[in-house]
Amino acid sequence: MLTTECCSISEPMKEPIRHNTFLQLLETSATILGEGAVIERLRRMPGICLDEHVVNSALIYDEAGRSALETICRQYLEIGRTYDLPLLLSTPTWRAAQEHIAAAGLSGRDLNGDNFRFLDALRREYGSYGSKVIICGLMSCRGDAYKAAEALTTAEARTFHAWQAEALASSGVDLLLASTLPALSEAIGLAQALAATGLPYLISFVARPEGTLLDGTPLKDAISAIDNQTSPQPLAYLINCTHASNFRRAMFNEQNSSALVRKRVIGLLANTAALSPEELDNSSVLVEEEPELFAADVAALQKELGLRIVGGCCGTDERHIDRLARRLVESKT
Repeated sequence: MLTTECCSISEPMKEPIRHNTFLQLLETSATILGEGAVIERLRRMPGICLDEHVVNSALIYDEAGRSALETICRQYLEIGRTYDLPLLLSTPTWRAAQEHIAAAGLSGRDLNGDNFRFLDALRREYGSYGSKVIICGLMSCRGDAYKAAEALTTAEARTFHAWQAEALASSGVDLLLASTLPALSEAIGLAQALAATGLPYLISFVARPEGTLLDGTPLKDAISAIDNQTSPQPLAYLINCTHASNFRRAMFNEQNSSALVRKRVIGLLANTAALSPEELDNSSVLVEEEPELFAADVAALQKELGLRIVGGCCGTDERHIDRLARRLVESKT
C-alpha cells in the first residue's frame, strides 16, 4: 500500500517533477532495481580507507576514493541501462549526520549535497536512461545498526536526524531513505524528521526471521506505530541487510507479521548470508552466495509478494545485480 500524502510539495516548483517521476515509476514499472553493496565492497578494496565517522561519504574528496566509488556506481548504472530497468541509487551518506561530519573534521563541507551532486553528475551522463534513475538521500541510525540497545529515543532521534534530513532534502535528492534501522524508538523519530522535509520517504528495517525488528518489536507493530505517529506517513517500507530466506519467513510469520505488513513493505535489499544479524556483524569474512542463487531467490520473492523494489546489500556486487536484473526482465516475457 503506497501513500501519496507526502508529495504535496509547494516550493520550489522544479522539485515535484523529479518526485513525481519516482511515483510514476512505482505505478508504471513492474519493478525498480536497487543497487548492490557499496560500503562493503569499498571496505575490501586495496588502498581505500573508510573514515571511522562518516564511512564512505568523504571518498568523493579523494582521487582514489572517488574513482573507486564511481566504478561501483557505474557498474550498477550500466546494468540498469542494459536491461532498461528503473534504478534506485543511494547517496553515500549513510553516516553523514552533523555530529559525524564534525567528528571527521569536515564541518566546512557540504557532505550531503556534494554526494548528491556526485551521483547526479553520473546520472546525467546516461542521457535518456537517466530519467529512470532515482537518487535517494540515504540516512541511518546514529549508532551501530546491529545494536538495538544503542538506539535513540524518539525525541532524541527527531532532533538528531533533522539536520541531515534537511541537508539532503535541500540538495535535490528525489526522495529520502532511512535504512538498516534496528529499533522502533529511533525509527519513529527519524521518520518524523524525514516527514518534516516534505519529501517522499521510505523506512527500511533489518528483520529477524521471526518477523521482528532487532529490538524485538513485531513488524506489524512497528509499521502501525510509525504510520500513526508521523504525518505525512512513509511512502512505504523496505527490508534491507536481510537474507531472502529470512525475509520470507518474517513476512509470513503468523504472530508478528500481517497482511498490512505485506502491503506496506514493498521492497527487499537482500544480503547473501542466511545468518542472524549478530553472526553477520561478528563475521570476519564476507559470506557470499552464488549470484544465480541470489537472483533466483529474490526474483521469486518479487513475484510472490509483488515487491516493487529489489536489490542487494552486504555480500552482493555487480554479478548479483546483473543476474537479478536478467531474471526480472525474463519474468516479464
